[in-house]
Amino acid sequence: MKKIQLRTEIPGPRSKEVVALEQQHLSPGLQGFALWAGVAMAKGQGSTLTDVDGNVYVDLIGGIGVNALGHCHPRYVAALQRQAETLTVGSFTSEPRAKLVNEVCAMAPAGLDRLQLYSGGAEAVESALRLARHHTGRSEVVSFWGGFHGKTAGAAALLGTPARDGLGPLPAHATQIPYADCYRCPFRLERASCDLACADFARKAIKAQPAGPVAAVIMEPMQGTAGNVVPPPEFVAAVADAAHEVGALFIADEMICGFGRTGKPWGVSHSGARPDIVTLGKGFGSGFPVAGVLTTDAISRAKPWSNPSGASSSYGGNALAAAAALASVSVIREEKLWENAERVGAAILAELRRMQERHPFIGKVDGAGLFLGVELVKDRKTREPVDGKVMQQVYRDCVKKGLLAMSYSPHLRLQPALTIDAETALEGLAVLDEVFAELNRSGAWR
Repeated sequence: MKKIQLRTEIPGPRSKEVVALEQQHLSPGLQGFALWAGVAMAKGQGSTLTDVDGNVYVDLIGGIGVNALGHCHPRYVAALQRQAETLTVGSFTSEPRAKLVNEVCAMAPAGLDRLQLYSGGAEAVESALRLARHHTGRSEVVSFWGGFHGKTAGAAALLGTPARDGLGPLPAHATQIPYADCYRCPFRLERASCDLACADFARKAIKAQPAGPVAAVIMEPMQGTAGNVVPPPEFVAAVADAAHEVGALFIADEMICGFGRTGKPWGVSHSGARPDIVTLGKGFGSGFPVAGVLTTDAISRAKPWSNPSGASSSYGGNALAAAAALASVSVIREEKLWENAERVGAAILAELRRMQERHPFIGKVDGAGLFLGVELVKDRKTREPVDGKVMQQVYRDCVKKGLLAMSYSPHLRLQPALTIDAETALEGLAVLDEVFAELNRSGAWR
């Protein structure tokens, strides 16, 4: 039974009213895909969203990796309802928080058994940076081209993209080095013969490029904002080793690729890399704003991070947030949702590769589990990216046909709920294929 149901033009009359009402006083800067769609949502179920006009869409955006359990998962809803009736705020110990820290540490990468909780990803990254600096007594941090770790000052200093332009002045002691994006290799090499030159460069750069001894090397084991980029697993392991060689901590930012997203419990699970600190978010709370910092017992004792109030947050780990995260992590772990991610992700990837054969502007298709990326190009040989206006039009055309799939030049990113079934996912891809066919006929991508 098809999930997509279109009752009005998109956006419909009621959506136009609600969006106009919001825009009267909402500050600029909302996420681009939300603005381009122009629709107001009323409810969600699983991997579908229904707008205020009754139009039903297949959702392959998944809250940019936030919606791990799907919209309104019954266990998640029940947990929030129960907790909202008893206790919602405060820093005192609660049963949901006590259970949550143990549940997360039972699933954590080996050796990580201490968890501190926060309300957002950037806040967790900032805390992880402080912890690394307190533990090592050093200041310098190394991050990667294409990386994204948040928009607060310390996290923004780690940005490896032009998005940092105009954000300054940013804190010092941050160095960016090339990431292993094999489709757009910074060294212009081919993976078959490169001998992983990027890893060799990273090892040398971590030793020589920063202004002083390195406290931490932070990386996304798979990069999200850069276009859902999956590096060779050997690269991640080599970077972790290089960090440890200079006495630095290796921080794995698992905001997007953690909790089963990539077909394994963690992004680092693909490489065998040993992180000293892991930052958590997005699918951690399946929609509730909750994030965390995972580390070892020894590292967590660094002062002043470990002093009373030294690592705390007013909202972090409140009873309502803990109940939401506990429901999310429990379902992911008990149902081994990474296995569904691996299975359905393989079906999506196979279909995308078939589409690549039909549409000459599809340059790259790659992914791991339900972390998938497509790049559109004007020419497969030169890999010149398509114009941003083309990607916006692709996105809008998909929305009008009932598909929500995140796109910005030259990337199309798919990160649906970990509970999605193959039939729903392929129904969404059928819409994307139709939009691509229209783009192919028009020649507008050239």
